[in-house]
Amino acid sequence: MRGPRSVLILGGAGLIGFEIARAVAREIEPRLLVIGGLFEREVEEALVALREEFPTLRVEGVWGDIFLRTEDRGLTRRQLVEDPARREALFQDLFGDLDRAYERSWLVAIIRRFKPEVIVDSINTATAIGYQDVYTNSIEARDTLARLARAIERREAATLAALKDEAVRKIETLIVSQGIPELVRHTLLLYRAMVEAGTRLYLKIGTTGTGGMGLNIPYTHSEDRPSALLISKSAIAFAHTGLLFLMARTAGGPIVKEIKPAALVSYRRIAFQTVRRGSEPVSIYASRVEPLGEVLLTIRPPEEFERLGELSVVGVDTGENGFFARGEFETITSLHQMEAVTPEEIAQAAVLEIKGSNTGVDVIAAIDGAVMPPSYRAGYLRGLVIERLKHLEKETGTYSIAIGQLGPPELTKLLYEAHLLKMRYKTLTAVVEADPEEMAKSLYRLICRSKIRDVITSIGVPILAPDGRKLFRGPFIRIPEVKGEPRVRVTPAAVDRWARKGWVDLRPENMRVWQRRFREMVRNIGAMVDQGSAAITRASYTSEKINIGEVVGWIFNNEERAYRIKS
Repeated sequence: MRGPRSVLILGGAGLIGFEIARAVAREIEPRLLVIGGLFEREVEEALVALREEFPTLRVEGVWGDIFLRTEDRGLTRRQLVEDPARREALFQDLFGDLDRAYERSWLVAIIRRFKPEVIVDSINTATAIGYQDVYTNSIEARDTLARLARAIERREAATLAALKDEAVRKIETLIVSQGIPELVRHTLLLYRAMVEAGTRLYLKIGTTGTGGMGLNIPYTHSEDRPSALLISKSAIAFAHTGLLFLMARTAGGPIVKEIKPAALVSYRRIAFQTVRRGSEPVSIYASRVEPLGEVLLTIRPPEEFERLGELSVVGVDTGENGFFARGEFETITSLHQMEAVTPEEIAQAAVLEIKGSNTGVDVIAAIDGAVMPPSYRAGYLRGLVIERLKHLEKETGTYSIAIGQLGPPELTKLLYEAHLLKMRYKTLTAVVEADPEEMAKSLYRLICRSKIRDVITSIGVPILAPDGRKLFRGPFIRIPEVKGEPRVRVTPAAVDRWARKGWVDLRPENMRVWQRRFREMVRNIGAMVDQGSAAITRASYTSEKINIGEVVGWIFNNEERAYRIKS
């Protein structure tokens, strides 16, 4: 294939986009390769790496948010919605005149400047649009309107004056956070710019939003599940596919293709690093015991707790998807869970589609059967990654169990409970044969003398003592999850519910739950010898050892019905 005049890779500094850039440079050899990214720093780093690897290739970079105007491309969403003038600009760009929005668009400016023959779009559009959180914005706008209505009814002039600007801001923020209008406008601007520039091929690296899993997905971004925000991301992702399907059927436009990885995209690197929430490092606080009374404060000022330092763990950097501890990585990539596909495989598929090969994973050509499945390569590498993580854990003297970034709190709770059982009992059979009352006491003694207690509580997971009347806790608690209300009433039923959802539960009744699980796992060990591959089912467990990620994967597969049905 003759190298195209220019290839523009949107999101080219990210995990997938950068690998596509390398594959395009190596196998297609365009005359110009343009790397687009959100931040100037990441684009510059990508350019340096590409120029070093491909010294004869002409590479250029552009940075900024392609969903914004040219002059606003470096601003955050918060900066935009807090500024009345920029809020109005967002409204006009979404709902106003299309021609004016076209002339102001940063995406359009990029395409007009470089006139790319091929565009590879590896930006996670569904996240960028879907995670503007229309749910929170709706609740806040309605609450403000309700307060405004009460003030009008009571003729409270001072309150009305104070609420006026807040009501305008909340309602306008809600309006400009609507995903579908933004997605439609984005698609129209993109199509028009590609037609103007003479773009031959547009290849979208899309997403299922759930890594190939369904509504039963047990993973979120630390919020509880089911996550309406996460499912909204999937809705936007497939709405986007529908719009690309229409674009592909429009005469005079470019060839349109989409690849949708349907597994965790893994991985960028293995590292021992400080865990961050947003841009801030996560702190470890000394936990404290407090009586479990009628009211539970889910958030306390961090100043009330002794700060022990920053939380650093061994983990896997999966790029845009986040940084996961070993237990989280082991769980999410276990059989019937999200599993994994590598960025190199996606890049190779992208290059083949650009060349015109039939890969069988073009969603636009075959929506029903084109999602990219987990791979043998990723499965093979998974074992190597996990072994390397274990080695680094020993080197650093730390445990890589869970840090709450994969979510939900139930996952973190299960991983730590399984880990405590492993520390104390080592094998499934030893747990099954133990006395539940003694198990509870033994794990409690272990928690009381172990540093891991403070790690657990510092990430928002409390530890319920065997008597069910006191907690080890940190400054905040993820469960119960009550938006905007730090005080909740405590009842025995509520404690049972919270313990199931996101508390490390050391009560004897929970020990009996674990014994039932392990008893079932023991029954399903060793069947492969007699029954061959037919013995590998969701109920299968392959070892007498307590492998925490595999154990939690088994629980999701068999108790939560949170598994994938297609590979």
